[in-house]
Amino acid sequence: MSETVLELRGIAKVYLKGQPGEVRVLDALDLALAPGEVAGLVAPSGAGKSTLLHIAGLLDRADAGQVLISGREATGLPDGERTALRRTEVGFIYQFHHLLPEFTALENVVLPQLAAGVGRATAEARARALLGQVGVAARADHRPAALSGGEQQRVAFCRALANGPRLLLADEPTGNLDPATADQVFHVLMQLVRETGLSALIATHNLEIAGRMDRVLRLENGRLIAG
Repeated sequence: MSETVLELRGIAKVYLKGQPGEVRVLDALDLALAPGEVAGLVAPSGAGKSTLLHIAGLLDRADAGQVLISGREATGLPDGERTALRRTEVGFIYQFHHLLPEFTALENVVLPQLAAGVGRATAEARARALLGQVGVAARADHRPAALSGGEQQRVAFCRALANGPRLLLADEPTGNLDPATADQVFHVLMQLVRETGLSALIATHNLEIAGRMDRVLRLENGRLIAG
């Protein structure tokens, strides 16, 4: 097994490259995330947290540097292989749940598995198990509009873990919730992460939440420093 689940080497990202007002968002950034490690990512708005997560999760390409996932160098892979690697190795959670409104909670967790080639019966069984783990099994047949904000985000957690990834990337996963609900939902997320042995990089503005993770990383001047 690889010693790192996620490794970033010398990552650089520049916007408006070569133009007046060029912005170097990431600058020779390095990161190594060990199996089972949970790291909090903190930075002011606009500092590049989302850009970093998108590059780490192969949703965007860096201008320079390497991305390794489970020891596999992914930077130069063609789009199809990047998509396949992302589908099996990486789970994403966003500030807004982005659940498909026309499908039930159960179906939202089943669909990514079907896309990965899992049979429907197996996919539904796993989806129900995940929904049970986060305490929303009784809401499995409800559509997102009938769920509370906290319930919606719990379903989004299940969807992110549906295909058994080794790496979880979360961008302000509780940022759209009131403080009490955010605290409850984050507790559920950490339970899920610990029970499944995931590695996770979680961006948050909430320093109290960040302090519950294994370590805190601050994004400053395009690089990561220990918080």
